[in-house]
Amino acid sequence: MKVKATDYLVYDEKTKKYREDPEQIVRDDVEKHYWKHVGLTILKDWRLYLMLVPMILVFFFWRYMPMYELLSCFKVDETVKEVAEQFYSGFSYFKKLFGGTAEESILFWQAFRNTFLLSFYGLCFGFPMPIIVALFFNEIKSNIARSFYQVLTYLPKFMSTVVMTTLVTMLLRPSSEIAEIEMGVISRLFVSLGLVSPEIGAEGLLHQPEYFRAIYQISGIWETAGYDSIVFFAAIIAISPTSYEAAQIDGANKWAQMRYVVLPSILSTVVIMLITRIGSLLSVGYEKVLLLMNGDSYMTANVVSTFAKDIGMGNNPQIGLASAAEMINNITGMLLVIGANSIARKASDVSLY
Repeated sequence: MKVKATDYLVYDEKTKKYREDPEQIVRDDVEKHYWKHVGLTILKDWRLYLMLVPMILVFFFWRYMPMYELLSCFKVDETVKEVAEQFYSGFSYFKKLFGGTAEESILFWQAFRNTFLLSFYGLCFGFPMPIIVALFFNEIKSNIARSFYQVLTYLPKFMSTVVMTTLVTMLLRPSSEIAEIEMGVISRLFVSLGLVSPEIGAEGLLHQPEYFRAIYQISGIWETAGYDSIVFFAAIIAISPTSYEAAQIDGANKWAQMRYVVLPSILSTVVIMLITRIGSLLSVGYEKVLLLMNGDSYMTANVVSTFAKDIGMGNNPQIGLASAAEMINNITGMLLVIGANSIARKASDVSLY
């Protein structure tokens, strides 16, 4: 296609001549001085951009630089060497994990299953709780009482993982006549209510593999439900009061207002948060699991992160195998985000991107 000068010129009926389009002149000027405008904008708001520096440094050192080490899952060497000194081996580590005979493969699939179950239970039981908490906060009319209850629910989030897991361990600790240690408060309560047998309570609930997932989820809800409700509560208080008034005129009670006014109004926020939660479905951190896990609960507590730590930092470290396990975990999480976003965009016209 040929480009002619008349494509960029405008014919003036008065002067009977072609002249340059004024809008095109403005666009050319903006394009010519684009970086000048960018520099002036940065200088004008330099304080805001200065606040971005710590975040950029964190992402660079803890997100982008470790990406180079991911090459170790495609390289292999008999001895532990720098990644640059190793030789490419293709997908040998992935084949070893996906194969069904090696001990590492059996442990990996056990850890992958535990990771998926812990995350899936967290999605089913942990995700709705912040929404319910935000709905309850919205029904509290006293600002003082609401602020008091919000602070109480936010506090567990600001405790370190070590402190939180220590509290859980103390509440569920076993009894010991030799060391004169009494049974934990929660364990005694469950025994008195008949929910668990005295033998199990004496041995400790954390030492029972079948109870680990429930303990992990309940402690997680207690820790994060209040803090995660901030987003949903902000979406609720942004609803126009006229919507409530119209529902009251139609005879809607509190439950009907929640169902037909509040929930549809915050649906977009719920969908966005659900997509991001699905994206981190397999991102179970090793800190909390490692602090709560013991030899008795290893079968149900071992996740991909702890598996990679044991393989990569054990007596016979296999860094490439650990990197391959984490790579599989991360790729699966990425595919879950893409799938959840596509389904949400087609089902509700609300999506993350």
